[in-house]
Amino acid sequence: MNNFKIQKIWQDSYEDYCHAGHFQSDEHKKASRSILACKSGRLGINVSECTECGHMEFHKNSCRNRNCPNCQAVLKEVWVDQRRAEVMDAPYFHVVFTLPHELNPLMFCNQKLLYGLLHKCCAQTILELSADRKYLGAQPGIIQVLHTWNQELGYHVHMHCIISGGGLTTDHRIRRSSAKFFIPVRVLRDKFKGKYLSLLDACYQKGELVFSSSCSTLQDPCVWKAFKNSLYEKDWCPYIKETFNGFGNAIEYLGRYTHRVAISNNRILSVTETEVTFSARGKKPGDPKREITISHEEFIRRFLMHVLPAGFQKIRYYGFLNNRMKSRNLKVIFRIQGGQRFRKRYAGLSMAELLKAVWNIDLSICPECGCASMQQLGRSYAPFP
Repeated sequence: MNNFKIQKIWQDSYEDYCHAGHFQSDEHKKASRSILACKSGRLGINVSECTECGHMEFHKNSCRNRNCPNCQAVLKEVWVDQRRAEVMDAPYFHVVFTLPHELNPLMFCNQKLLYGLLHKCCAQTILELSADRKYLGAQPGIIQVLHTWNQELGYHVHMHCIISGGGLTTDHRIRRSSAKFFIPVRVLRDKFKGKYLSLLDACYQKGELVFSSSCSTLQDPCVWKAFKNSLYEKDWCPYIKETFNGFGNAIEYLGRYTHRVAISNNRILSVTETEVTFSARGKKPGDPKREITISHEEFIRRFLMHVLPAGFQKIRYYGFLNNRMKSRNLKVIFRIQGGQRFRKRYAGLSMAELLKAVWNIDLSICPECGCASMQQLGRSYAPFP
């Protein structure tokens, strides 16, 4: 049970959650089915046999759903390895953009539209200010990761951005910032707030927004105008979370965020028949960790709030890392700086080779006789008892 505590919650209470009549989108149902089926045998098995002693091993298949807490470790390591090969010689900065909680009801019923708008506004804010010679005068590389949760699994929409402190100029030169983040936070805040609210209002005027019962009054133009004005008056707070002068460390650090789901099994302290207790950071820096106990049904409800719409890309790349021009831009950068600092370590490795390289898990060792003679016989997708 140690590695599958969240799965146990679903096994014990998901059927009751469904019977209680909670709303579930198709993606919610798909994520729940995947969590229940992961490494259970329902998705089939991999079969290996020792050629020395004849011992057979049956490894149950994982679901590979991006919302499953058991399926992210390998994907994270491969992603970090690929991104490390794309860094330039410059400081890197971790910037977080948050939205006022007054927007939560509207965000929740317009997820694909407004999450995409958040990605767009964060990138445009950084790129437009970076282009100004007063700040950087170049196009940096940006990796953005959307998160929608806080430590209590509540709804808290925010964007993690890793930004290079150097970039390409229009005449294909490299400009670098100092070790300090090159855009003043107040400038970043005002630009981002104005851009997001302007584009949000444009969506409203075009009739693109959907209004649930919790925000239905916003359909009245007068109420909408007052709501929008109140958001302008709020203090939106982007902040610089970390600065990395060892540029390779920035990518390793971001890997902690990219493939993270709302909560991991490691944070689950105990699971009873009806309740789950999990740990959370203190509300203020320096405060001790807290223990939060809620019912299974409430845990499932909170977890499913953070399942993203089908096909939505929570990780996006901008600046010199944008997918269309990345290869050409990186060739220019590596030529100017005299070479590529990191190479891909795991490119072309099989799953067995990757497990050996990252976690020193050798699947070729027979657990019975100890010989390096385990060979894979094949994979079945039929349910395994």
